[in-house]
Amino acid sequence: MTTALLLVAAGLVALVLGGDLLVRGAVALAEKAGVSALVIGVVIVGLGTSTPELVTSIEAALAGAPAIAWGNIAGSNIANSLLILGTAALVTPIAIASPNRWRDPLVAVGASAIMLVLVASGAGSAPVGLALLACLAGYIAYCYREERLAQPASVHNAPFDRAQALELTDTHLHDLRNGWTKPILLILFGLAVLIGGGRMLVIGAIDLARMAGLTEALIGLTIVAIGTSLPELVTSVIAARKGETEVAFGNVVGSNIYNLLGIGGATMLFAPGAIPADLLPVDLGVVLASAVIILGFTLLRGISRIPALALLAGYAAYLAHLVSNA
Repeated sequence: MTTALLLVAAGLVALVLGGDLLVRGAVALAEKAGVSALVIGVVIVGLGTSTPELVTSIEAALAGAPAIAWGNIAGSNIANSLLILGTAALVTPIAIASPNRWRDPLVAVGASAIMLVLVASGAGSAPVGLALLACLAGYIAYCYREERLAQPASVHNAPFDRAQALELTDTHLHDLRNGWTKPILLILFGLAVLIGGGRMLVIGAIDLARMAGLTEALIGLTIVAIGTSLPELVTSVIAARKGETEVAFGNVVGSNIYNLLGIGGATMLFAPGAIPADLLPVDLGVVLASAVIILGFTLLRGISRIPALALLAGYAAYLAHLVSNA
């Protein structure tokens, strides 16, 4: 079991490191190629920050462990909505004042509902995966257009807020500006580290599930999901501490959308198959319920510390349910 735990830990570290190198290389390459800052923020950084979850879920699905893959997707969303958003709001109460504040949470609710329909119907194929990815591409394109037309009076949307959250966390993101070689090498090395980390994490998670007598879904919903969500926790908390509470909020909502449509779509595309039915009714039900709760917070225009404690208590109760039914 020690070896399995070490593989999981090493895999998580490699995923974080590889994702960071990939984003840095991609940003530097895009800047060298003259790509606009808006495209870099909304598209490159937004997609790049989701690579740890993406690689992990695809690796798990290809390794014949779909419960870990989809457990990671569902568990990451639950951790984002309850643990990360609750922690950020506890650090600094979140005010949501953007005039379009309801739009992104509503997209997240719709994506969550789609997952429930897919599980209930048993649908799972490459065309379905392509459809999910097309939905994400359309959403990102809309957000890009919105930001482009709104400049210089920028409005909040989730992809842009994800980029802003990373900017607040990593002040050296744009340091690498000269030459083509270093950005390309960073991208290639980052991808290699990501793939290696994903494989170590999946192998360790599968072994850990078998030796501990736990289901793969439980491992995916807890250890894997929490581990791959740690970068989101850091970026959201730092954004909240710096007073950018709407950025922290948008970072969480954006991550949820990317998880369901992007990572879910890619997982289904590369490893077609139905989403494990045992994620119903509890796990995907919590995903949808937490998305609806977040939408409710937009109507209340914010999250104070008492609701933040309620979110954290809800996550603790969810984990207790998982453990008690293991």
